[in-house]
Amino acid sequence: MKQFNILMQKEWRENTRNYKIYWIPAIFILLGITEPVVNYFLPQILEASGGLPEGAVFEMPAPTPEQILTAVMEQFQTIGMAVLILAYMGTVAGERKSGTATLLYVRPLSFPFYFLSKWVMASAISLLSVWFGFLGGYYYTLIFFDKVEWSKLLQMVGTYSIWVLLIVSIVVAASAAMPNGGLAAAVTFAVYLVLQLGDGLFGTNWSISPVKLPQYAAAWLSGSPDSASLGGAIGVAALLIFVLFVFGSWASRKNKAKTKV
Repeated sequence: MKQFNILMQKEWRENTRNYKIYWIPAIFILLGITEPVVNYFLPQILEASGGLPEGAVFEMPAPTPEQILTAVMEQFQTIGMAVLILAYMGTVAGERKSGTATLLYVRPLSFPFYFLSKWVMASAISLLSVWFGFLGGYYYTLIFFDKVEWSKLLQMVGTYSIWVLLIVSIVVAASAAMPNGGLAAAVTFAVYLVLQLGDGLFGTNWSISPVKLPQYAAAWLSGSPDSASLGGAIGVAALLIFVLFVFGSWASRKNKAKTKV
């Protein structure tokens, strides 16, 4: 555990120096507050842009707060996931390519602890960013529209957090397996698209697909998802995260010889 604590301190210093602990949460907060603010001021924005004929009146039904928070999550699903993938694509591969990993590999090193430290720091910053983003979206939704029960919000964000952990696991494992961060990002994006495509084609027959976790998260706002399907999806996601951890630890050890000296 002493080695793990040292590795965690290293990861903290690294993520502080490259400002990831600041700019990643800032992006998610911006994404979170943009949706309710834009929806509230949309009529004024269209009017100011001159896109309406003279004398025309723009009327549209106000979205419900549940719809706003679902739209916030959809922003996270696209822009947010891209930010996380690009931010952590070089978390392992970058150290090998730059040669900084040599300072670690010349010492006795537990690769499971090494990979775990990378995963824990990336997961912590990602979850913190997602939660802050949802809180920002919830605050402005409360101001401009209406309130959503805290219990529903917590259930929604808690369920979505499992999906975030799975995506982080994929990108960190890909970084451990690929020779550089660019390939790691490409592999992660490919896996992400394949998962989405597979769920679109076969998802109706597999209710425990972890790709459905965002759908189940949104379902908390209007009621509750099927408990058996939700539990199954969380179980499959947890199993995949464990498999990715084992694979990432193995890939880190296997590729240590490729470190630039």
